[in-house]
Amino acid sequence: MNVKRLLDSYYHKYNNHLSSKDPVWNLQFANSDSDKELLAFFVSCYAYGNIIQINKHIKKFIDLTSGNIYSFIREFESVAFASLLKNKYQKESYCYRFNTEQDFIDLLYSLKIIIMEYGSLKSLFLKHYNKTDENILPALNKFASEIRNAGQHSKSFDYLIPDVSKNSACKRLNLFLRWMVRKDSIDTGLWSREVDKSKLIIPVDTHVFKVSQKLGLAKRKSCDIKYAIELTERLQKYDAQDPVKYDFALCHIGVDKILI
Repeated sequence: MNVKRLLDSYYHKYNNHLSSKDPVWNLQFANSDSDKELLAFFVSCYAYGNIIQINKHIKKFIDLTSGNIYSFIREFESVAFASLLKNKYQKESYCYRFNTEQDFIDLLYSLKIIIMEYGSLKSLFLKHYNKTDENILPALNKFASEIRNAGQHSKSFDYLIPDVSKNSACKRLNLFLRWMVRKDSIDTGLWSREVDKSKLIIPVDTHVFKVSQKLGLAKRKSCDIKYAIELTERLQKYDAQDPVKYDFALCHIGVDKILI
């Protein structure tokens, strides 16, 4: 099997809006680049579980903000927002799987603190980004830590923004960076001028893990950040400047059960 030819063919197959129901397509409902950056982070935090349920949860947030994510977060007040949720959704709780309604409120408040200090998530990331680093992991660790440390949180909040230093695959954080740094029919490229896409680490979820194992792309058996780095390094042999471009294809090969 010519793995590069296979991956390239599926990259082109999935590189369009009609190819899937992926949560990334929700970013089109943001009204500006500033809104899109924050919406992308919110979407990435909740990008776990069933795609239909993910999109339903995200649509509720988009409806709340009317796509004006930046101003909504900048003006966010926890007490007033809790009242808004109660009045708008009545008995329906704004929770999602492992995360509570309070986690949702805490996330918005943390993002408000970051926006008030840095102006944007990009400015926060660039504070820690060093072009001489082998990959984005050191910057990602500090970036996520600052957001995690902004405000008080419950233990379940940690599932929204994982601790990078604890060796998990950090799929959703790496997914957010893919959306920001790469630019094609899928990814926005909002940070493409400042961050080198060759430094990205592939977002590894269950689908990417199983498909990459089936294709013999990595030897490590644990689905963690070391696996993600090993897989990325293998994909660099197929495209040294843009190895993470294969993520969307690997994921949806798994979702669509093409190789099973």
